[in-house]
Amino acid sequence: MADSTPSTSMKKKLEGKVGIITGGASGIGEATALHFATHGARAIVIADIQDEKGEKLAASIGPGLCKYVRCDVSKEDRIKALVQATIQLYGQLDIMFCNAGIINKSEQKILDLDLDLYDQLFAINVRGMAACVKHSARAMVEGKVKGSIICTASAEENIEKEEYTDYTMSKQAVVGLVRCASRQLGKQGVRVNCVSPGTIETPMLLDKLGIGIDEVERLFERNFSLGGMLKVNHVADAVVFLASDESEFITGHNLAVDGGYKD
Repeated sequence: MADSTPSTSMKKKLEGKVGIITGGASGIGEATALHFATHGARAIVIADIQDEKGEKLAASIGPGLCKYVRCDVSKEDRIKALVQATIQLYGQLDIMFCNAGIINKSEQKILDLDLDLYDQLFAINVRGMAACVKHSARAMVEGKVKGSIICTASAEENIEKEEYTDYTMSKQAVVGLVRCASRQLGKQGVRVNCVSPGTIETPMLLDKLGIGIDEVERLFERNFSLGGMLKVNHVADAVVFLASDESEFITGHNLAVDGGYKD
């Protein structure tokens, strides 16, 4: 697993804050949970459907600091319950990292678009994202918390793809959600931004391609202007920035973390 320890200059940026991370059991979510802990968060709630990974990660961070909750983000009532339980336990919600998402293994080209697969993907990537923003924002507004909501979009939403039509559409929808929500919630002091990773070596990508980490790096590293390969800790650093007071006057922003990637 990639090193997810923040640099010294980035430590303690989230002192005393309470955060939820959906899709938090692996990949970007896992790295971000570890970053939140190192940066001084008071409480971290990992929401996922990968129970074994989620429980193991929460235990490694510490039961007094981190809690795992099973949550299917395609079900609005589960998200509402997740937010309510967090507030009951910790008194408030400062950060919501809406990170849960999937990609279909099918290429999903437009002429052969499987709309059932499309519906399943949108239920998580778009409907679930909107529900997470809705209920976390409600909690922040009602609690008079000047919170930060961060959504995971994708640098690929700006690239015309020859496949994965539904995935690209879903990530464009996330950016639209962020722009609308940030405008509507600004007067309440709630910031809404998104982070857009480029191609990154997460379990989801490895599973999609059916190859190992070394092969992924050889396949993609030549496309990054900065050289090397985008890692999960690079994205986690960006999320910490958007969650912290260092970005207190940034909202409606789509922060690309892609190393100057060119397809």
